[in-house]
Parts: sequence; structure tokens; C-alpha cells
Amino acid sequence: MAVATQSLETLCINSIRFLAIDAVEKAKSGHPGLPMGAAPMAFVLWDQFMRYNPKNPRWFNRDRFVLSAGHGCMLQYALLYLTGYDSVSLDDIKQFRQWGSTTPGHPENFETAGIEVTTGPLGQGICNGVGLAMAEAHLAAKFNRPDCELVDHYTYVILGDGCNMEGVSGEACSLAGHLGLGKLIALYDDNHISIDGSTDIAFTEDVSKRFEAYGWHVLHVEDGNGDLDAIAQAIEEAKKVTDKPTMIKVTTTIGYGSPNKANTAGVHGSALGDDEIKLTRENLEWNYGSFEVPDDALSRFRKAIDRGAEYEAEWNQTLSDYRSKYPEAAAEFERMLSGQLPQSWAEALPTYTPDDKALATRKNSEKTLNAIAEVVPELIGGSADLTHSNLTELHCSGEFQKGHYENRNIHFGVREHGMGAICNGIALHGSGLIPYCATFLIFTDYMRAAIRLSALSQAGVVYVMTHDSVGLGEDGPTHQPVETIASLRAIPNLYVIRPADGNETSGAYKIALESRKTPTLMAFSRQGLPNLEGSSIEAVAKGAYILSDADGTPDIILIGTGSEVSLCVEAAEQLRSEGKKVRVVSMPCWELFEAQDTSYQESVLPKSVTKRLVVEAGTSFGWCRYAGAEGDILGIDRFGASAPGKTNLEKFGYTVDNVVSRAKALLS
Repeated sequence: MAVATQSLETLCINSIRFLAIDAVEKAKSGHPGLPMGAAPMAFVLWDQFMRYNPKNPRWFNRDRFVLSAGHGCMLQYALLYLTGYDSVSLDDIKQFRQWGSTTPGHPENFETAGIEVTTGPLGQGICNGVGLAMAEAHLAAKFNRPDCELVDHYTYVILGDGCNMEGVSGEACSLAGHLGLGKLIALYDDNHISIDGSTDIAFTEDVSKRFEAYGWHVLHVEDGNGDLDAIAQAIEEAKKVTDKPTMIKVTTTIGYGSPNKANTAGVHGSALGDDEIKLTRENLEWNYGSFEVPDDALSRFRKAIDRGAEYEAEWNQTLSDYRSKYPEAAAEFERMLSGQLPQSWAEALPTYTPDDKALATRKNSEKTLNAIAEVVPELIGGSADLTHSNLTELHCSGEFQKGHYENRNIHFGVREHGMGAICNGIALHGSGLIPYCATFLIFTDYMRAAIRLSALSQAGVVYVMTHDSVGLGEDGPTHQPVETIASLRAIPNLYVIRPADGNETSGAYKIALESRKTPTLMAFSRQGLPNLEGSSIEAVAKGAYILSDADGTPDIILIGTGSEVSLCVEAAEQLRSEGKKVRVVSMPCWELFEAQDTSYQESVLPKSVTKRLVVEAGTSFGWCRYAGAEGDILGIDRFGASAPGKTNLEKFGYTVDNVVSRAKALLS
């Protein structure tokens, strides 16, 4: 047994430490240093402050916890096991980083109940935390009443030096300070060590002053290794400041307790080894076996189960009272939580005929977005300082600002990466909110990590991207995304949709809103496009469809996306006038087409028709799968040029005459 001088709190903290040490050692892989150093702050937070229910991890009004320094995930897995979550057993702890376990190498929200967001790339988690706090603020402003607080929870984040070095964290934290998100509390594990060694080699700024400049309330716990009272007092003080987010710098020792590896890079990302573990057990007076937790410590942690049940029961009574007093608002709130869209919402989607005026699809997008916003109140979002170019303002709502959190137009500023990561947090809040964000398509390069994490995390963010080709014109090759669509199509679980007209735009939004576990990225044109005969909202769901067809088996299939589909239509008409049998296929979304059964795919692109011409104003990369060995691709495999958009398209060969010529060359 452990010596009597150890307090129960110390037993609890060391339980966290040694579960992390033993799990990493068994896996021969992982990061023990952060859990060893951050265990005191995590224990105080989970034991004294956080409101959660281990037996119902999705209880709505729980406090959200984000481990932004996700490499230290054994800290979180230990807490989940110790406090009684069914998703992480002791056997799961022993299977850390193994195939099929619920304890993967970084926290994954889709793998482990109790994990709110996926954190791996540093800096993303704190940005997700900003999104979670924004979601709470919006819902509280929308639904709370003076006599009934239905929405009232905090977002707590533990972040490290690496998170603070990543630029994305600065983007989101700057916005959080501007917005005054008082229920966001970040605990900064200030341990001065990264993989390369002491942070002094590259990171010597005063982080506290930086956060003060962002508009945050800043505190410092000088002894994060042992002063539990100071940690608790700091969190108490943070909760009293309601008009600013709080950053608590907690100075700790990475690998605390390890005689030879503490405060070194050697404990950051490597197992301690048998000899050092033995010395650490002796140093911390831990007279327990591998993966053994003292009964007294486990009993203390498991009190969270009864507390959580009480928290949820109290909130359920609040919800019951709210239903009685405010039945309409309660019905909307509960519908949102269920993830169900309003009944018949899709009837609001605009439809078009060929007689309707030709519009840029970004303009079609604006019409669709605003039509939806009138009937889908959970839609919330905005642009990275390009609102009036992306055309993403919701006319039915005001601006989401400090003191006006009920509004739905978010101004992200020139912060594309932070914007994407914040939207992931909003999408994963669990309240049914549907976030959208917008910029020029080319600037997805600035937010690619966040887009990838949307897809990985099954976060149904709606990405509204405009200015999708060389057709944007004079801004030149820096702004012309010739290779961007192809690179985005490479991301699994991401719908990349390039609509050809108004109906396809409405169809893209229908997919986007209904796909809550798959993000959707829509790429819209700057130039006007005609509304096409044969296009429809429903057809987009197939990914590709026959827009117009030949009589009998076609001689050639023209495959287009976005603004190039109308070119294919005109070229087909000319070829048909010369006796050629031509099918035109609009392919707005590869991913949706690949999801169709083989019989449908064969009906659209029969293997027997080998003459195929793909037309897209972007790189040809990847299109060979649809063009086939005997086909051709009209693409752009170089950077663009600065000239009027129409001139660019002509110079790069996007004319009816050139499409006809390329088709005839194939047929000959």
C-alpha cells in the first residue's frame, strides 16, 4: 500500500500519471510527459468544476472539455476511465494505440464517447473550443429566458506550447477576444518543452501579454505541479469574468516525477522505459502494480457518476419547465438537438428554367443560402472578410457580435484557417447548429488542415467557395485555383461539388444540409452561367447524370462540371447538327457518383463508349478515371494568367469551337 502521507488528491493525480505511463510503456509509443505534468490541473478541473455525466456523454448541457495538445491523450483517456465513462475501460487503456481500440493515438470524437472534438494537429483544438463557446453563446442568447436558463455551460481547453506556436490558434483566439466569449477558459500547460528541446530555441515571446492583447483575461498559476488551491482559485476567478475569455497559464514540469527525464524533450514523445518507470514509482511513492488504481482514488473519481446524474436530472427539470412556459421555443430547441431539419425545408430551395436569367453560381448561392436561412434557423456562419464577394450575408439576421450572440452572421476576419477550425467546433457542439464558412476557392489552401479534420471528424461543415477558376480574371494566377479542386477531391469523406447552374446550386445545398457527418465544399463561379435544360435539384444527389443524350448509343460522351457544362451543351448541339451522336454528362460531384451502384454508373458512363471528352477549367489530374484510355481531357496544367475572365477562358481553350475540335479529334 502507499504510504499514509499521501493525500487522497495526490493518489488521484498519481493515478492519472501512472495510467499514462503504463499505457505508453505497454504500447511502446505515445507521449507520457504531458499527462504527468498536467495531471494536477486536469484533476482539479474534472473533480471540482466540470459538469458532465459519465453515463450520458452526450447530455446537452455538459461542460465541454478539449485537449488541444492531443498528443497527451492518455491524460483524457485516464480521466474518462477513472470517472466512469463506459467508452474507456481498463482493458481499453491497456490497448492504447492498438488496432480497433477506443484509445487511439490522438483523441478522435468519432471513436470514443466523451471526446468532443478530434485533436491531433496542434492548435486545432483551441480553435474548436472557440467554436464550441460560440455555439453556447448563440444558443443561450436565442433560447434562454430571464426565468429559465436552458443553455448554460463552459468550454474548457488544455493547450500547450505547440498549440500557441501554431498560427491557427492566434487567428481563433484573436476572434474569441473580440467576441468576449466569457465561458471559454483555456488552461495553458506552460512546460517550456517541445520535441526539439527547450522552447527557448524558438519560442520566447510573452504568451500572457499576447493573450491580453487579444482581449483575454489572463491569470498565472506559478506552481502547477502541486498548488491545487491556486489552480482552483484561478478557475474560480476565470468563471467570475463573464465578458472575456480567460487564459490561465499553469507552469508545470513535463514528465513530473521522473528523476532523469522530467523537464526534458526525452519524456515528450517516448515511453519512459522499465528502469525509469521503476525510479519514478519510487520517487512518487507509488507502490502499486502496472495499471493498478488505488480503491480510494477510484472511489473519489467515480463520485462523478452520481454528480453527473444529479446535474442531468436538474437540467431535465429545467427543460420540462421550459417546455411548459415556452412550448414553441422548446419544440425548436429539441428539434435542433435531434438533428432533424425543419419539415418541408427543402421546398424553399429555388428552382430555375432555361428562360430564367443567367447568373453566376455565387449569385445562385446567395439566393439559395438566404432562402434556406428563412426556414432553417440553425444555419449560422459567414465569410473570411469576403462577405460581399462570396455573397454569404444572411439578410434575415444581424451580426454575431459581443452582446448580440443571437445573430447568425459571423465575421471571421481574414482568418481562413481559424474560420474552418472554429466551424468544426460549432458543428461538433451537439446542438444541431449547421455552420457555413466562405472565402475564395484558392484560399482553401490556407484552411486545408481544418477541412481535412472536418472530413475526418464527421463534422458537417458547409464550405461556400467562390471564384472557382481562371474565369475570375484579372487577379491573376495567385487567385486562380487551377489545381485546388483536384486536391480537395483527394480528401476522403468530403463532398466537393461544382454546380453548373441554379438548379445544381440548390441541389448542392440540399446535399450540404442533409449530410451531417460529411462536410460539403461547393465551388461557385464568378461569371454568369445559363440555366440548363435537364438540370435538377434531385440529379445532384447522383453525383453525375445525363443532361442531354443522343438517339441510341452515343459516339462520344462530353463530361463537364461547373461553368464548363454549358460549353459541353453548346458543343454537343453543333456536333449533333453534323450527324454525331453525343451524350452530355454533368458531373458536379465525384464522391456522390462513386457512391452510386455500378448499374447506375454504367448507365451514365457505359464502358462500351470509350470516346469521352472531359471539360473542366482546372488541372487534368485525376480525370483519367472517367476519361478512360481512349478519352481526352481539356484541362489547365499550368498556372493561370492575369486578364479579363473571358479572355482567360478563350486563351486556355474553353470555347465551343475548341470543345468541338477536341471531340472531332477523338472521333477521328
